[in-house]
Amino acid sequence: MGALIAGLVAGYGIAVPVGAVGAYLVSLTARAGLKAGLSAALGVAAADGLYALVAAAGGAALVPVLQPVLLPLRWVAALVLVGLAVRSGMTAIRQYLLVQAQGGRAEEGGAAVSGGRAFFGFLGITLMNPATIVYFAALVLGGQAVSDPTVLEQVLFVGGAFAASASWQLLLAGGGALLGRALTGRRGRLATGLTSSTVIVALALHLLVTAG
Repeated sequence: MGALIAGLVAGYGIAVPVGAVGAYLVSLTARAGLKAGLSAALGVAAADGLYALVAAAGGAALVPVLQPVLLPLRWVAALVLVGLAVRSGMTAIRQYLLVQAQGGRAEEGGAAVSGGRAFFGFLGITLMNPATIVYFAALVLGGQAVSDPTVLEQVLFVGGAFAASASWQLLLAGGGALLGRALTGRRGRLATGLTSSTVIVALALHLLVTAG
């Protein structure tokens, strides 16, 4: 039971602070619909679960491996975030112009994004998010992950981390779906996309500043 509680705490600890991934998740759900948002949310939770598994199974042996690559990883992640922001902003502008050219008639449901694409896209984004890596490395350094765990304890820790992360990400996706229903107009969708892009760029710049 202690391993399960530790996993839940670890999962909520990384999931609740809404960063670039969370902002992008809400924006995607608002534009593409609840199905895509739920798939993306499970992708984020799966990545958190994988890192929880690595933290529980690898322990302190991972620390010297991770330290040399944290700085370049921050730069790579920042560039990826900027790319996401540009893509999100351009998509919002393109859809706005398209709807305007069609006489102001917005299509229901926004941009089409398959569940599989959303899942694996957010899985990849979260796996290379340095905040996630640093967080689980800190758990190992601080001895907050399970020490010398049994297989059952590993399963409980990873399951708890996944469940906590999934519950929060699904809540964010639900909020994005409600936002999408509230902002059905072309100006609302444009504002949502550009706001999300701005937030993600700001977080990428913060990542670069702290990397120096």
